[in-house]
Amino acid sequence: MNYKTLLRTTTLAATAVWMAAGSAQAQDSAKPDATTPAATVPAAAAPAAPPPGYYFNGIHIGAQVEAGFYGNASSPTSGLNFGQSFTDRSNSVLLNQILLVVEKPLDKAATDYDFGFKIQGMYGTDARYTHFLHEFDRVTNQRQQFDLLAASALVHTPWLFEGGIDFTVGQYTTPLGFETIDPSTNPFYSHTYIFNYGLPFKHTGGLAVAHVAPVLDVYLGADMGNQTSFGIGDNNGAAAGIFGLGSTLMDGNLTLLALTHFGPENSTRTVPNANGQYRYYNDFFATYKVNDKLTLTTELNWVRDDYGPHTNGNQGADGYGGAQYASYALTDTLTLNGRAEIFRDQNNFFVGAFPSSLGPVQALGGTGPATFVGAAKGTTYGAVTLGFTYKPTVPDTITTLLLRPEVRYDNALSGGKPFNDGKNSDAFFFGADVVLGF
Repeated sequence: MNYKTLLRTTTLAATAVWMAAGSAQAQDSAKPDATTPAATVPAAAAPAAPPPGYYFNGIHIGAQVEAGFYGNASSPTSGLNFGQSFTDRSNSVLLNQILLVVEKPLDKAATDYDFGFKIQGMYGTDARYTHFLHEFDRVTNQRQQFDLLAASALVHTPWLFEGGIDFTVGQYTTPLGFETIDPSTNPFYSHTYIFNYGLPFKHTGGLAVAHVAPVLDVYLGADMGNQTSFGIGDNNGAAAGIFGLGSTLMDGNLTLLALTHFGPENSTRTVPNANGQYRYYNDFFATYKVNDKLTLTTELNWVRDDYGPHTNGNQGADGYGGAQYASYALTDTLTLNGRAEIFRDQNNFFVGAFPSSLGPVQALGGTGPATFVGAAKGTTYGAVTLGFTYKPTVPDTITTLLLRPEVRYDNALSGGKPFNDGKNSDAFFFGADVVLGF
């Protein structure tokens, strides 16, 4: 099967849908953290109500905990779930995240200047994958670590367009991709290959979102790369950037986001000409609310590294694929979720696993030994996940309570045995997590 042809065909089809729907009206932003275009809010409308949680003079203070268990039917000796990050430990109970946030969100109804900020920290096993380089990344070598997820200033301006321009300056989580570091916005406990290997996690720099029309947002940003900052916090000497488009159509029922992040990501410690070797993260997703019960999301991804290995005389590495999601509300509190994904690691460059706690940080900074387990050759991975999200009724003091059991099957479709410590061509997983927010 020619996956590049499939990817191109699906992209063209999605673009055609976008263009056909261009006359519809937008109500929400293309990404949860972006603000709604001011042009879509009547001038006399009252400010939008803040999300649930504790507020003091407009400042939100919140906490969220995620813990879970992820089983592997093969019980690998290493205890490692190949091809996964946040659920990388087999048959283990994990304290994935304790999230603490202090923030003043922007008023989505603002038509004049508005100011805010966001400071968010995380403690848990997920943090070892999300560190900014040289920020709390070597405080401990235990699996549970501390990470600064965000420290940014937020500004809404009424400049140029009726909906204005929103600015984020500082350190912030990436706007790319459908799945997020925050577990409360995801349908599953485990993540896709796209999330783990085809997307950046965080940036240091500035991002502008221009609400140029009720149905169109333009993203433009400059930063230091993926999980890097300035000085010793950067693994090379070059900057990076973000560009793309977002739109919400059909009275808010269709959301589209197409973004590209580009810039050098390899360390000069390991790649002498790293500043001239770019990596391109390209991601598109479309979410369509078919009716009150059924929601469909399609995500397409292509990641390209100019360095990569030399294969068949060609320099560079490519990873590409797609994921299809479906969510169906069985009741007001119970939702059935399904996900199917195909991801091709053409040159055996992106997909793998880190047995050691400091492995991700060592790989990011180019300091050894950066333990990494990969497949023996370029591989096409397939994964199917089925699960439920149970969201019971809770007191007002609790903002989030999710219980998410799931089963998952992964397969090396193109051959090879990357799973179960290199012994199996497939793997069966089962697990569940709890997300509790205040």
